[in-house]
Amino acid sequence: MYTSAQLLKQACEENGLDLAEATLQHECEKTGTSREDYIEGLKERLAVMRQAGERARKTPLMSLSGLTGGNAYKLDQLAPENSYLGALPVKAMAIAVSTSEVNAKMGKIVAAPTAGAAGILPAAILVAEEALKLSEEEMIKGLLVAIAIGYIVATNATVSGAEGGCQVECGAAAAMAAAALVYLRQGDIDAVFDAASIALINIMGLVCDPVGGLVEFPCALRNAGGVMNAMSAADLALAGVESLVPFDEVVQALYAVGCSMPMQLRETAKGGVAVTPSAQSACQACGLK
Repeated sequence: MYTSAQLLKQACEENGLDLAEATLQHECEKTGTSREDYIEGLKERLAVMRQAGERARKTPLMSLSGLTGGNAYKLDQLAPENSYLGALPVKAMAIAVSTSEVNAKMGKIVAAPTAGAAGILPAAILVAEEALKLSEEEMIKGLLVAIAIGYIVATNATVSGAEGGCQVECGAAAAMAAAALVYLRQGDIDAVFDAASIALINIMGLVCDPVGGLVEFPCALRNAGGVMNAMSAADLALAGVESLVPFDEVVQALYAVGCSMPMQLRETAKGGVAVTPSAQSACQACGLK
């Protein structure tokens, strides 16, 4: 069982395995699923990611509470000449926010690794598809690399905002996405883990403070920021920038930081932006306590 980056890298080197292939073998063994069925399951999830990333971009969606919505559509309408980032990053943010808005509308999404951070990985994979002209098979391999990262974080730390703050939800998702992006650009295994480390380091310490206790605001905005984190971390790693602290140690630090956070900053809606006067007024206007 590859419970750490060190063990996974060692297995790849000793058995001459590609990172995605090693992950596939591990997942099939762990779940008792055939190779064909597991890949078919990933194709189904990829289709859901695509649908959720598109839906709120084309038709404005408001959350059931009325606290937030319509922002993916606004991003999709932003002209490239009016953007500092450019067309592809803005599209990535729009996909991420669309997924979050579909979730807030009780639509179907893929928790990757959680519902609160569900837009980050799909956004990264789908813009990589456009930029690199990827086939479905290549995208599936990218998802497998992301799964490896998510599994390591979940095994050695947590992906629950209630336990470790938003740093572990959006952080894990960004690390998963960054690793996949590097892999899809044919970066080596060290660069893959460097990207994942950088993405976690960039977001370490982020609190979980959902307004009204709902996965809406600021969650959707953090999905947009999360995919930007993933893309920048991937570019840093692809440029040869290394993380001084290896991935396994970064995950340990992430968990330690999460455990040290006070209860008010871990998804209780009793701290951060959730207790600001504007947030409280918005909740009252929507009939939320």
